[in-house]
Formats: sequence, C-alpha cells, structure tokens
Amino acid sequence: MRVSLCTIAKNEEAALTGLLKDFREQNYPHNKIEVIMIDSGSTDRTHEIMEEFQQAKYGFYDIKIYNSTGKNQASAWNVAIEHATGDIIIRVDAHSKIPRQFVSRNVFNIREGENIVGGGRPNICANPNPWTMTLQAAEESLFGSSVADYRRPAAQKEYHDSLFHAAYRREVFANVGGFNEDLGRTEDNELHYRIRQAGYKMCCCPEIISFQHTRSTLKRMIGQKYGNGYWIGLTLGVCPGCLSYFHFIPFVFLLAVFFASLFWAVTGQPVLLAIIMAMYFMFNMVNTVGAFVLKKTLNPLFLLLPLLFPLLHISYGVGTLVGLVKMPFWKKSLDGSAQRRIEEIKQAVKENTVEYEDDNEEVL
Repeated sequence: MRVSLCTIAKNEEAALTGLLKDFREQNYPHNKIEVIMIDSGSTDRTHEIMEEFQQAKYGFYDIKIYNSTGKNQASAWNVAIEHATGDIIIRVDAHSKIPRQFVSRNVFNIREGENIVGGGRPNICANPNPWTMTLQAAEESLFGSSVADYRRPAAQKEYHDSLFHAAYRREVFANVGGFNEDLGRTEDNELHYRIRQAGYKMCCCPEIISFQHTRSTLKRMIGQKYGNGYWIGLTLGVCPGCLSYFHFIPFVFLLAVFFASLFWAVTGQPVLLAIIMAMYFMFNMVNTVGAFVLKKTLNPLFLLLPLLFPLLHISYGVGTLVGLVKMPFWKKSLDGSAQRRIEEIKQAVKENTVEYEDDNEEVL
C-alpha cells in the first residue's frame, strides 16, 4: 500500500530536522512512501530544511513541498490532504518524534481491516534538564493536562473518540472531507466527530507509538493552555457534540471559586470556598507525589508542581471564559467558506486516487 506521510510546520527548524531524520529511517519501503511537507509561512530555515530533504530524495516515491497561506493548522492540513495520493494518509506533527517502525505498523493494522489507526502519544523533552522535566511531568499528569486516552500507550486494541498522529484510509477523507478551517485548536475534535458520525471507528493499537515534544518554557505552555481553552469556548457554538465535559473542568473550577468567594463576601461564611480549595489541594498534592513516583526521580523542581498545576488550570479556564464570551460574535462572522472547503477536499481526494500494482511486500 502506498503511504502519504504528511507534516506541517511553521518556524520549526529546531524540531523539523529530527522529524525528517525519523522519516528517513522508516523501515517501510521508501518507494511506497510519498512525503508531503507544508510550510505555513515560516520565517526561519524551515522551508530550506524541507528543500534539502527533497533534494536528497532518500529513495522515497516522491517528496512534495507546498505553501499554506491559510490562517491556521487546519488550513495547512487540508493542503496536505488534497495533494496526497496514497492509499493511507498519515499525519505527523512537526514537533514530534516517531520510531522507525511507525509507518509499517500503521500499514499492518490498516491491512488487518481498520480504517483509522494510531497509538499512544506520550510526551518527551527535546533538551532534558530539571526544569523541562518538571514541565513534562505537569504535561503528562492527568491532573495537570488532559485525560485523553491517546496520550498513553494502549495495553490492547481499543477504540477511542480521537487519535493523535493517526493513519487514515483515503476513503475516510473522500467521504467526510477535510478539516474545518474556522477552527484553530479544535480542528481534530470536529473532524473526528464527523468521522464517528459517518460510522468509522478509530483503533488505538498497542504496537503503534509516537512522541510529542513538551513545550520547553512555562510561557509557551501557559499560552498553549490558554489557546486550547479559548477554542473550546468558541467551538461550543458550532460543534457542541465534538466536545466532552472534561474540556470544561478548568472553567467550572474557576466558576466554583468565583461563586464561593462571592458567597463568602455576601454571607461572611468561607466554608464553601474552604471545601473547594481543600479538595483542590488534595488532588494537587496527590498528583505531585505521583509525579515523583512515576518518574522515579528526586528532582527538587518537582516541588514546584503544586504551583504549576493551578497556573495551567487558570490559563485554560480563563481561555474558555474568553472564548465563550466571544463565541456569539465569532459565530456571526462565519461565512460558510469552511464548509465549502471541506467539500473541496472531499472532491480532491476522490480525484487524486491513483491505481497501481501492489506487490504486498512491506517490512513490519
């Protein structure tokens, strides 16, 4: 089966070199892989690195570079999908790392009859030191970040609502179309919701794994959490079905603290706020201790986790609040172009289907 291995990047010169090295080392036959790279208006060496990789060829069936002038990741992913010709389309974030068996294991599970496959996606540090390892511990914690199933490797085949770094049969995009370019951070949620509505299942396979680099600074991590929360608030206005109640926990926590504080101010009774803060403190301490245990480390900076957790939660919750306030006005500004683009991708995928002889010789 021919594979379209796709990545998008904007100013990712530091991470892209490592990812393209991972592409080069894939043990799936290179003459059955087309690499598609999308540059989203980089101002660093990202495009140059792509061109150097393209010129080296490395035995790949084809290496394509396109520019995306769109406003977000969804736009760039749509460019990749509409130019892909493989039987299988694999998305890999530029800020990631994949093992050499990544493509072949995805192909194997697609051949077994699945339509969409993926695996666990734990976090790693590009430059490990006590501080970045502390940020990684906060990101990996269920309390500090996300309960998404795909963040942790599966013990056996499981079907999830969403996958990261997934591989799709091209028919999936031919049937449901591309990403919603109105969305900035929740494009995966919305696409996977449409995929589930179309009757497809997303299989998380224990032998498939990839890695995501943790944000290297607290400022970038807080910005990420705020942005995630912001787009959750906006997305509620266009696709509530693609969100779960877990997405709103930080926002609900902020509301609880606000109303408990108001209750204290009005009645002079702090008991409600004390209960909320005591419960939060308990979860905070349990997860801080858990970080020491799971990481099997005595890193003294882990003692900062009780401060990092609320920073991440508040950032996310405030983002959601701002998104909810802006959502009615944002929704009115939508002109339907995103839906038309979804249909364009659907048609492009159908037209780009290529028939060729499959000799069924994959390296697994």
